[in-house]
Amino acid sequence: MTTSYTIFSWLLVMSYWILIAGITFRILLKRRSVPFAMTWLLIIYILPLLGIIAYLSLGELHLGKCRSERARNMWPSMVILFKNLHSIQHLCSKKNSDLAQPLFQLCENRQGIAGITGNQLKLLTNSHDTLRAVVYDVQHACHNIEMVFYIWQPGGQADEVAKALIAAAQRGVNCRLLLDSAGSVEFFRTEWPNLMRNAGIDVVEALPVSLLRIFLRRMDLRQHRKVVLIDNYIAYTGSMNLVDPRFFKKHTGVGQWVDLMARMEGPIAATMGIIYSGDWEMETGKRISPPPPNDNLTFLRKNHDHTILVIASGPGLPENMIHQAILIAVFSARKKIIITTPYLIPSDDLLHAICIASYRGVDVNIIIPRHNDSFLVRWASRAFFSELLEAGVKIYQFEGGLLHSKSILIDGQLSLVGTVNLDMRSLWLNFEITIVIDNHEFGNELACIQNQYIAQSCLIDAHSWLQRAYWKRIVERLFYFFSPLL
Repeated sequence: MTTSYTIFSWLLVMSYWILIAGITFRILLKRRSVPFAMTWLLIIYILPLLGIIAYLSLGELHLGKCRSERARNMWPSMVILFKNLHSIQHLCSKKNSDLAQPLFQLCENRQGIAGITGNQLKLLTNSHDTLRAVVYDVQHACHNIEMVFYIWQPGGQADEVAKALIAAAQRGVNCRLLLDSAGSVEFFRTEWPNLMRNAGIDVVEALPVSLLRIFLRRMDLRQHRKVVLIDNYIAYTGSMNLVDPRFFKKHTGVGQWVDLMARMEGPIAATMGIIYSGDWEMETGKRISPPPPNDNLTFLRKNHDHTILVIASGPGLPENMIHQAILIAVFSARKKIIITTPYLIPSDDLLHAICIASYRGVDVNIIIPRHNDSFLVRWASRAFFSELLEAGVKIYQFEGGLLHSKSILIDGQLSLVGTVNLDMRSLWLNFEITIVIDNHEFGNELACIQNQYIAQSCLIDAHSWLQRAYWKRIVERLFYFFSPLL
């Protein structure tokens, strides 16, 4: 009996160490960034069993067998669609500013997506006006409506959008709705999905969350895009989920969410339609062919002619595209950078790029909310303040609610607006989308909005920050330890 117990104990110990060693080699062979790898190794060594379970479920980007196969088949077909679009010579931008040229070249060479000319563009800063505009466009749709959102929460004006969408489907408009399972969990618990499907709308729950799938697919990989496409001519994107901020997350006590959306008219909708078709195929396995842009609608008045570049990221697309684009934009800055983001947990590369820009004499301004809806992120982001402040970066804390808009303005000329937070999850993991505009007049419009945010913010004083309580520094460093995973 004693011998059997001893053998069993040794087998258990050996199995334990073999498992630890196997996971360690797996992490090292993935060639991840050093902070990312070290964080996971420490978690596994300190909390072995929980750490291994967490790594297998959250540590690697795996879509699952079916989605991975669809992703491999999807991208070549998207490349062909982009080439067909760009073969229409008058649509593609032929000249960009010296500031924007490197970024546009990167995206064209890696994604096959060039800047598209002949678009009207308007920024929407008020959620009420944005939802009202969406309802109006849906009510006047003739052919097709496609939407993808991370969060759709019923209530208020969101219900008006749902009613308009149902009415559009009932009059024969082809409607598709793709919603993230985790973000839109409340929506899928209501009667709205059945009402929409009964009206003829294709409603798809993207990346379903389930304990049964926890080891088959990474559960925190989310569909984070926010896109509305109407008649292959009107497009919306930006930071706003399909929610009425008057009723959204009131229990968090951070105030109403403040968002920024772009409404576009023109051939840029065709580019975004190709990206949507890829998302739809990956989730459903069904290939949809977006129609080409309507040539009758591509020649707009010169005073409304904006060149827009779309950058998409996520599994199945070229890796780290938006991260690389932001790095190039920051390194290209010569005078001023203004960044708005609700969550500030940058990669080491991006943190160093921002600090180096400030050391070069660039006026760097970052606007974040004083309070946000994530306790972990709130404390982890503070761990980056000291390095940024030491480099001369101005950090503003917005006090007019939860500032959720995601924008970057470089030298008043190059603008980036989209769904991307400056955190690891958005930069390296989720399905995201960003539009880039190389235009000084549009840059002035974005700067006015950002300056309004600054007017409602409090500037962090570097000297006072250094005098903060020691216990706060300990908490910040504790949560900073998990920053590669947030």
